[in-house]
Amino acid sequence: MTTRVTFASRSSRVGMTLCAIGFVILAAAPAWGGRGDLQLLAQIYAYVALASLWNLLAGYAGLVSVGQQAYVGLGAYLLFAFGIFGDVPLLAAIPLAGIVAAVVAVPVADLVFRLRGHYFAIGTWIVAEVFRLTASQVSVLGGGSGTSLPASLIIAIAPTRQLRDFIEYWVALALAVAVLLLIVLLLRSRYGLALKAIRDSELAAICNGVDVRRTKILVYIVTAGATAMIGAFIFLQRLRISPDAAFSVNDWTAFVIFITVIGGIGRIEGPIVGTIVFFALRQTLADLGTIYLLMLGAVAIVIMLAAPKGIWGVVVARLNWQIFPLERRVVAEGAPQRPTS
Repeated sequence: MTTRVTFASRSSRVGMTLCAIGFVILAAAPAWGGRGDLQLLAQIYAYVALASLWNLLAGYAGLVSVGQQAYVGLGAYLLFAFGIFGDVPLLAAIPLAGIVAAVVAVPVADLVFRLRGHYFAIGTWIVAEVFRLTASQVSVLGGGSGTSLPASLIIAIAPTRQLRDFIEYWVALALAVAVLLLIVLLLRSRYGLALKAIRDSELAAICNGVDVRRTKILVYIVTAGATAMIGAFIFLQRLRISPDAAFSVNDWTAFVIFITVIGGIGRIEGPIVGTIVFFALRQTLADLGTIYLLMLGAVAIVIMLAAPKGIWGVVVARLNWQIFPLERRVVAEGAPQRPTS
């Protein structure tokens, strides 16, 4: 009897088909949506990407960071620096910012990985504050008050505002899809097996020959680079930057953690579901001011108590659905599929 390993299941085949249809519909959004719709969708894509990256970091590698705003801000400032002083086209500056941020993440990782548990979380926040204070001292980029992108750089993207909106929208969609694809490929690789072993039991992973530190550092660096690219795009849309906005712990970490927790941490579908819920709440409750933030907290508490594994965790427990083909299954002749991980 021969056996083989497969990732696909019936639910994942249906899920990927629906994802392909959804991608085509969303890619055609400039044909059916207005300017406000495109901007809202671009924001949703950015948060899906940020939350997915934080989920990879915390949900799979067990690295609970509260300082990912460091790389959002770093990517944004690199975009402005490359554009203003290096005369680099803004769209080309986005991946360049990701590469530089990944390089910067190497010594940062060597520093913060000396800490464990809640000390690691606090250490990442301190690193983000150091980045913010450093940016506020860069006078050529406006110091503490910030600066705006020159009109010439913006016009260079496209000659008309409508075409620029379309290009920025497609860039946002491409970044979100690229991040999800990167995570799927990583989790389907041998590093994905290592991450699942670390998530289940770090001690057992070490005993089975997994290089835990190396795996975690790799995930941290990849996450830092991708997060910086998302940050660069966000502030390309905003056209203006300041240290407080670029390194906002509320916007780029607190909301991201909220999205991941309510959607389902440790599952790739969780951040997508969480982002939809977050934006639905924001669009309906944002006019309530501070009450809106209180209601977000109340929603998070209720979901954590009623569904500790998040909304998608409930779906998986009851229906055993998976959209993305990540679960390895051993298939034998004449035998049913059996999950192995």
